[in-house]
Amino acid sequence: MGSNLARNFAHKGHTVAVFNRSPEKTRALMTAHGDEGTFIPSETIEDFVASLERPRKAIIMVQAGPATDAVINQLADAMEDGDIIIDGGNALYTDTVRREKEMAERNRHFVGAGISGGEEGALNGPSIMPGGPKESWETLGPLLESIAANVDGTPCVTHIGPDGAGHFVKMVHNGIEYADMQVIGEAYQLLRYGAGIEPAELVDVFTTWNKGDLDSYLIEITAEVLAQVDAETGKPLLDVIVDAAGQKGTGRWTVKAALDLGIPVTAIGEAVFARALSSSLDQREAAQGVLPAGDLATFESLGIDREQFVEDVRRALYASKLVAYAQGFDEIKAGSDENNWDVDPRDLATIWRGGCIIRAKFLNRIVEAYDNDPALPSLLLDPYFKGELEGLIDSWRRVIIVATQLGLPVPVFASSLSYYDSLRAERLPAALIQGQRDFFGAHTYGRVDKPGGMFHTLWSGDRTEIPS
Repeated sequence: MGSNLARNFAHKGHTVAVFNRSPEKTRALMTAHGDEGTFIPSETIEDFVASLERPRKAIIMVQAGPATDAVINQLADAMEDGDIIIDGGNALYTDTVRREKEMAERNRHFVGAGISGGEEGALNGPSIMPGGPKESWETLGPLLESIAANVDGTPCVTHIGPDGAGHFVKMVHNGIEYADMQVIGEAYQLLRYGAGIEPAELVDVFTTWNKGDLDSYLIEITAEVLAQVDAETGKPLLDVIVDAAGQKGTGRWTVKAALDLGIPVTAIGEAVFARALSSSLDQREAAQGVLPAGDLATFESLGIDREQFVEDVRRALYASKLVAYAQGFDEIKAGSDENNWDVDPRDLATIWRGGCIIRAKFLNRIVEAYDNDPALPSLLLDPYFKGELEGLIDSWRRVIIVATQLGLPVPVFASSLSYYDSLRAERLPAALIQGQRDFFGAHTYGRVDKPGGMFHTLWSGDRTEIPS
């Protein structure tokens, strides 16, 4: 991504200084792409910094963790007051908060900027989520706008907020991405191994879906992956790929942060756990053919119309996707409130419409939702999305029932529906939990008929209730 980002700047007419700790990589970039614009290659940090005009602006793309700290400190040592270091990699937002404070003490500006779009986006226009000082944005804004994706004349970049806001938002963006990919995988699983639709036919299904409400980058590339045939075996490529999904940490970070904030991101959490379970190959192998499955049905025995089932799965995917986005925006709001970042959710929906991995047509509807009500309690409560869910809910329920009857796992489909039903429920079993907590730990409880007060029952005594 780093080399492609440098090329993107060069394509937009900027003079670009480039440095890599391995000089051969810098030379390789110049050999392959040096004629695409004006580059100034350097083989030492000092030469690199000396080649920059002031205030110096250096974007680093380094693996998260100690390596990032090392490069930041090397640059800071060679830079001067007012110079700007931009971390464009995935970084834990709390590290970004710390780094900005450390750089501010040295009179350097530090900006944690989430950059989404992969290698292609870095080259042709990513979605960029910079945090950091407002004055840094005033300097960087025009530069970043020049290389960002553009939708309807609007660059897919904006100042997210102070210190770690940019990397926090990028972290949650990636968490939503985990959930989005998992629900697509669950839809594939149901259609392939439930309805028995082969990949070649599924290409048409996903291509058709990409022309409607599900129009998105991930649905588009799903059709591409399904169409790929393995040159060596002649089988669909999917059939020779090991079904163990990798992860680099941003999904886990999202779930950990949500737990700390007390925000239920069940769709994202189940997607993270699904990847972890897929990679538990020894356990899975030990369980196959051993754990009882019960009296499972077959698709044929259920008498389901295949065409209707395909449509039901599409609707269940769409509904589960809405829940994932709603939960992600809930977490961003909670993180913003906790850290006084003042993140505008409308801005996020706007800049995610192009360049990033979760770009999707329905983000325009999210922009409209926050236009209509900036204080929307949940994205699911927007009138448009409530109307959409009314047309999705019955299919969503049918799909989860069928998946259970067939013994096919749908963790995000199912947990998202449970979240939805919990959100709309008049009463939850939390009342019983509070009773249990009070019984064994005197943790107290509130009463529906006496708001504001807390009470305790003397469970070990005469079981009278007393105010707490």
